[in-house]
Amino acid sequence: MNYQDVSYWVGLSVVCAPVLLLFVLGGATLLGHSLSERANGRCVQTAIVVGLLGSLTMLALMLFSGDRRVPVELGSWVAIPHYHFKVKFIFDRLNIPFVILSFVLCGTIGAFAHKYMHREQGFNRFFVFYALFVVGMVVTSLAGTIETLFAGWEMVGLSSTLLVAFYHERKGPVRNGLRVWTVYRVSDAALLLAAVALHHMTGEGDFDAFLSGGTGASWPVGTALLNHDQALLVGLLLLVAAAGKSALVPFSGWLPRAMEGPTPSSAVFYGALSVHLGAFLLLRVGSLLQQSIWLQIAVVLVGVVTAVFAAFAERVQTDIKSALSFACLCQVGIIVAEIGLGFRYIALIHLLGHGCLRTLQFVRAPTLLLDYHNIENAIGDRMPHAESGFWNRLIPLNMRSWFYRLALERGYLDAGLTDYIVQPVVRVFQKCDAMERAWIRWLSGGRVNEMDRTEKASLEELL
Repeated sequence: MNYQDVSYWVGLSVVCAPVLLLFVLGGATLLGHSLSERANGRCVQTAIVVGLLGSLTMLALMLFSGDRRVPVELGSWVAIPHYHFKVKFIFDRLNIPFVILSFVLCGTIGAFAHKYMHREQGFNRFFVFYALFVVGMVVTSLAGTIETLFAGWEMVGLSSTLLVAFYHERKGPVRNGLRVWTVYRVSDAALLLAAVALHHMTGEGDFDAFLSGGTGASWPVGTALLNHDQALLVGLLLLVAAAGKSALVPFSGWLPRAMEGPTPSSAVFYGALSVHLGAFLLLRVGSLLQQSIWLQIAVVLVGVVTAVFAAFAERVQTDIKSALSFACLCQVGIIVAEIGLGFRYIALIHLLGHGCLRTLQFVRAPTLLLDYHNIENAIGDRMPHAESGFWNRLIPLNMRSWFYRLALERGYLDAGLTDYIVQPVVRVFQKCDAMERAWIRWLSGGRVNEMDRTEKASLEELL
């Protein structure tokens, strides 16, 4: 067996390990024979270890052979006269570190969640969503075509939303899950439009068709094949997609809402991996950003504004998970600004280190609160809080309450999106629904079903 065959099967094992985990856990649940907690934990551990060892082996093979890029193709899945795409994975200097990070952190959180979710009613449901998330992260990280990336992108978004609404017996998690899903829909639509535009401009969605001059040069070497105007259009769509997935301004309001999910999901999704996917997408198309100075400026501005906003809002949060989420968002904004400035290796190192740090902090948060309360009980008083003299000197006394309210309401970003984007769309569809019902009522000569009114009222309450 030659080197190409070995690298192909090793790369395939990296993708197949989490896919098999999803089939085992999901299939057992669908058949009504959910695995025991011990068997569940062993399946998760085996899949993560196999995927991690495969990633490390691929890295060793590439270092030994001197290859900068190893493609793993699974053939064309759709081939029609004016459209085709193939499933393709690429191992290079960008996505191997990111996929190794994904396996390490998902394995850490899997072990933590096995204890944290012990005897929880939705134990198996949690790990099915967890497996779906791992598959989505691996597919997105290693995607060689924009269609493959979109498939993984969707799986990450779906699993994340389902885990936000994990405690579906309460209205709060379901409402926040719908809000997160709404923002993700905007992000997904932008990514889909970018894929359509790339197919129109280059004839296919393979990254080699518009990055690196089609020569297979490894990241970050190479230039995009699109001209200035094409790069600006596609880049702006990808920036919107990245902003929605990474909670960049103006889509930052969903990140603290995502903390409604279990602590393990908050740690691995919104503290370490999922929130960095937008930055990873911008890193993946870094050579495309260099084609337009205006696009680079837009990326830097979005990153800087997000970092400033997150630092501003984080100072007034009243719970530890929301404070950590905004602290994480501040660093993500800095990473995006680094990408826009062209410091892509610095941004990658920053991303890897920040993901590990936030995972540790989110996992430590419950016991930290317990230790904090034990100290307060021991001293019989509240712990002192240090005030920032810098901000007190910077902001005039008569404006502090206004800034405090602005930070507490998180810049009114949620209210703005609700009033000017969500509600107008909902009203349009409500009008369409009313017209359809009136037409059906006229045709049937009947009246509106009372059940329909109840369902409509419930939906309006959730929105």
